Amino acid sequence: MSGHYEAPIREPLIIGHKTYHDITEDIARPIEERAGKLWWVSLYAALVLFIYGFGCIAYTIGTGIGAWGLNRTINWGWDITNFVWWVGIGHAGTLISAVLLLFRQRWRMSVNRSAEAMTIFAVVQAAIFPVIHMGRVWVGYWVFPLPNQFGSLWGNFNSPLLWDVFAISTYFSVSTVFWFMGLIPDFAMIRDRAKTPWTRKIYTFLAFGWGGKAKHWQRFEELSLVLAGLATPLVFSVHTTVSFDFATSVIKGWHSTIYPPYFVAGAIFSGFAMVQTLLLIARKVCHLEDYITMYHIEIMNIVIILTGGMVTVAYATEYFIGWYSGSRYEDFTYLSPGAATGPYWWAFWSLIICNLVIPALFWFKRIRTNIIATFIIALIINIGMWFERFDIIVINLSRDYLPGSWTMFKPTIIDVGVYLGTIGFFSVLFLLYARTFPVIAQAELKSILKISGETYKAKEGDEHH
Repeated sequence: MSGHYEAPIREPLIIGHKTYHDITEDIARPIEERAGKLWWVSLYAALVLFIYGFGCIAYTIGTGIGAWGLNRTINWGWDITNFVWWVGIGHAGTLISAVLLLFRQRWRMSVNRSAEAMTIFAVVQAAIFPVIHMGRVWVGYWVFPLPNQFGSLWGNFNSPLLWDVFAISTYFSVSTVFWFMGLIPDFAMIRDRAKTPWTRKIYTFLAFGWGGKAKHWQRFEELSLVLAGLATPLVFSVHTTVSFDFATSVIKGWHSTIYPPYFVAGAIFSGFAMVQTLLLIARKVCHLEDYITMYHIEIMNIVIILTGGMVTVAYATEYFIGWYSGSRYEDFTYLSPGAATGPYWWAFWSLIICNLVIPALFWFKRIRTNIIATFIIALIINIGMWFERFDIIVINLSRDYLPGSWTMFKPTIIDVGVYLGTIGFFSVLFLLYARTFPVIAQAELKSILKISGETYKAKEGDEHH
């Protein structure tokens, strides 16, 4: 057999004795068949949340951000918490696609497409919050470096908030191009199978004239490597830049050099948890158990263990510094004895339990190879990572240097509504994506069938016995 030889002792990445035709049929089926009742119910529920959230955003713009629970001390609250949370969720997609492509990890081929889509949809949700937080959304374009013909250059390039604009817009652009380019061979597959002229026209346009020629594949693979090389630094730069919103300030608990690596590790931690959540649903609904196998799930759980360990070290470091410094101001940061026993004790312990205690169960093979346990723990991790961002922002700001300005944060129904609206918007986008785009890169799967398919690995194992 020509090509790369893979040891038979490794578990196959494609099970069920699939042929090339089987892969095409299985990946195209969710697009070509009618949507089931579960999909429609999920879409309607997501649309209700989205419309409610849109109404809350419209009310905020019409009334002002006084509709939120902000006050003179805590002027970042629910909104920036959600911004950092969504950016973190959008981190795993580019990591799975770009970094693992450069390291030639074949297990990524079954999960990268949905992870990339999740990245783009999450960044869209993240962008909503800073724009609204400006208060005057109609002048939001001031954050961009406009030509001088527009008047004075409004951007303050010393502001980390402006760095966010460049980092996140670059991340979004590269991730979108990377995602769409990988879809082109699959669009051509749907185009060739189209049963109506309208469907054929749409996918013909999206396929960009793809014909599967050798030159097309050569350019496809070369461009994939170039984009992966561009995207890999973005994995580390984007959340590092987001951490500068805090680390370059003089607020107690924020002015910390550990923030950039800590934020990156936390972003990958929460991103992989969200990938697990979405893939386990797509795996069941779209009947993709033969392509998203228990081996894929276990590997991703191992990455969660690794990044969770990094986050744990960061937590321990922050807690130790808060205690060891002896500073009365450091004694009420988001990871400190004061936070553990103060009025926000519930948020502190939610963070510890959801991000440290429960994910540690993945050290047991029986847990990390259990679908239901993995799904529940992945949801808990995302809840815990939201509490982490809440604690960093709200607990640190709630105790200012002047006791007279100490205050508590209470979210309003508008705060909660905007957040629920972004969850609904994200769900709508993902549900529509799953019905119109192939959720797995079938062209890439076919390239590894003869080295990682169950039938072929069995033959290799027999030959080497």
